[in-house]
Amino acid sequence: MRFVLALWVVLHHISGQGMMLEALVVALPDALRVLIRDGYLAVQSFFILSGFVLAQSYARTVWNKRSLVNYFGARLARIYPVYLFSLLVVSPFIWGAMHENTRTFETKVSLLIDYIFVLQGWKGNLHVGWNTPAWSLSCEFVFYLCFPLLLPGIKRAGKWVLALLLVVTLVVPAAMPHYGVPWDWKPIYHLSDFAAGIVASRLFDIGATRFSGRGSWFYLPAIVAGVALILHPQWMDGTYGDLNTGLRPLNVVALIGLAWGGGLLVRSLSGPVIDFLGKASYSLYILHVPVLWWYNKWAMRGGATTTRGLASLLYVALVIAVSAVVFQWVEVPCNRRVRQFFRDLA
Repeated sequence: MRFVLALWVVLHHISGQGMMLEALVVALPDALRVLIRDGYLAVQSFFILSGFVLAQSYARTVWNKRSLVNYFGARLARIYPVYLFSLLVVSPFIWGAMHENTRTFETKVSLLIDYIFVLQGWKGNLHVGWNTPAWSLSCEFVFYLCFPLLLPGIKRAGKWVLALLLVVTLVVPAAMPHYGVPWDWKPIYHLSDFAAGIVASRLFDIGATRFSGRGSWFYLPAIVAGVALILHPQWMDGTYGDLNTGLRPLNVVALIGLAWGGGLLVRSLSGPVIDFLGKASYSLYILHVPVLWWYNKWAMRGGATTTRGLASLLYVALVIAVSAVVFQWVEVPCNRRVRQFFRDLA
């Protein structure tokens, strides 16, 4: 599932105005064009999935000094090594920007701090595109900090409390703008997505015996309803919420259904190739823009005669291949070493 979501984000980024896939997407039927260009909505699914997977992984964890050190070490290992590698990929472009005279010294230092310490999700538009998807990592770090506080209460909740918590995840983000919470504080707005994922994990456990193998009853209607809502966002008019608000419960239902299993979609997402690509999806997500910097320099501006449609296909194939290599030779070994370092500390 992660690979499909990451690929959706990639297509979103190369189909915008002036991008290599724009002409092809414009020629598609309206529904397909909207779905491709709305690939940014996949990030909410990532956040919900993150809460779900962590809640399943740490459901029986007893929080103490040792487990907390190991937990935070594992979270750092999950995000930071590949992210730093992505900055290394675009370092020549960062170096060039630092030598331009269009920004003050203070602005340049601020940009470097924001990128090194993953603060983009708190700052809004930084007017540099070195790795735009990295704003979501700001959110993940906040989620990881909150998780040991959220999990104990939610994992003991009953069905009615869980239903109430889902309502809270709908109401709170919609209410925040009315109380002056800046839109730039994306980790605060998306914390409800992560919390909804933890709730989804608990609902999955409650219904596992009854609905195991019958998940298609849930995920198929939820996916169809989600697609319909993306194609008709005006349905949210007058609700005080936005498109993410409407998609949040549908994402929860779809995720629980997929986890219960059953149906062609689950079988399609369970093969060894898609499983490997799913594991490499974080590298795909966080590296596709840095790779695009170099690809644009070669294919789009370097005099290559490749048509934009073919260039798009080659780029997608290239970034998938790069993500697979980086997963095997950077992400996995670095993850192992960082985790071991924190285990030794604990």
